[in-house]
Amino acid sequence: METTLLQNILRILLGAFMIFAGTGHLTFLREDFQAQVPRWLPSNPAFMDFVVVASGIVEISLGLAMVFWGQQKVYVGIALAIFYVLIFPGNISQYTNGIDAFGLDTDRKRLIRLFFQPVLILWALWSTGALAYLLQRQ
Repeated sequence: METTLLQNILRILLGAFMIFAGTGHLTFLREDFQAQVPRWLPSNPAFMDFVVVASGIVEISLGLAMVFWGQQKVYVGIALAIFYVLIFPGNISQYTNGIDAFGLDTDRKRLIRLFFQPVLILWALWSTGALAYLLQRQ
């Protein structure tokens, strides 16, 4: 699927963001990301840390694929969009449980954050040409 220069730039930017976020999962943002592990999952610290590390590895992998695997960008975009859907319960949990992390220290800020997830999903799909691909298939 052909994409424009703007789409390619935004795809690479999103990929770089994912690499940065994934690295944060493994290092300096580890505790903040633990705050986003949904509270309906086991609250064992070792399990929560495993979730953060595993999702960080997935984020780094998807980020690298967004940047370097242009030949499969449509499928990478779909995979990243699915990943964003799968991690959304963590954002909901942070809001509903009033958990402070990433500077989200009020219910209002946590609620506003929820509206950015659909933006990320659309960004992943549009920048990779996956949105056009999926619409063509209908």
